[in-house]
Amino acid sequence: MLPITEQENPETENIDKISTIEALRLINAEDAKVADAVQLALPEIALTVDSVAERLQNGGRLFYVGSGTSGRLGVLDASEIPPTFGVSYELVQGVIAGGYEALYKATESSEDSKNAGADDLSSRGLTKNDAVIGIAASGSTPYTIGAVEFARGVGCFTASVTCAFDSELSRAAHVSIEAVVGAEAITGSTRMKAGTAQKMILNMISTMTMVRLGYVKGNRMINVKSSNQKLKDRSLRILRAETGLNEFALRILFKSAGEDLRVALVMHESGTKRGPAAEALQKSNYVVDRAVELLKN
Repeated sequence: MLPITEQENPETENIDKISTIEALRLINAEDAKVADAVQLALPEIALTVDSVAERLQNGGRLFYVGSGTSGRLGVLDASEIPPTFGVSYELVQGVIAGGYEALYKATESSEDSKNAGADDLSSRGLTKNDAVIGIAASGSTPYTIGAVEFARGVGCFTASVTCAFDSELSRAAHVSIEAVVGAEAITGSTRMKAGTAQKMILNMISTMTMVRLGYVKGNRMINVKSSNQKLKDRSLRILRAETGLNEFALRILFKSAGEDLRVALVMHESGTKRGPAAEALQKSNYVVDRAVELLKN
């Protein structure tokens, strides 16, 4: 039997014969099913977050592995973590079948080898302290299965993100996240509902992992780097909300901290100067609250 991700959808069998607005309503109706499917997988997503956070707290890294759309989504999510949360580009990494060329050019044949998935992780110096999440809509991609099997053999925590029940990838991982969104509006086009579900899940995993690691206070990204004007303005808004300082004092503090929000927050909360604040941040892996504790003890 075909996996559900490859089956035809009777709701859209005449999508080529109806008006554009009618076709868009059908696609929109199918998309509306995605959040419900993800909701059913929340317990497994939560378990994955807590397990990944534990690995990262102990010096490990997180790897997303996939091919095609799934691989691209993993690379996308990984690439957005450093500018959002101010962490190293090594902390969360996306591994895609066919290499980074596959981000803009189809290399589907590269997904057919289990050994290639294992080799790509091995080349990253994988250790038992790391976590690996395999992403595949059907859960049957050899490249991703091979990577997860290799990671589990190394001793890593492993999870899978699929849109099918009881797939080979699900069985290979410690935790299987299954968001079964049903057949696509266009048969087999898993960049649609399946891709949307995967993006939602990866957003949840990476965001809540960063929250658990201490890079968010309330709902504010207190570890954001002021690498452009937009982020500098955001840093000032966060600093204002966290400190309650007037505009003049706020800008003096931000400038004296080298326009680094993290340093400014530690300076304000601990009453220290830039040098000790920056040193404490480095020792605490750039978690603001821990840096403040170090300076106060």
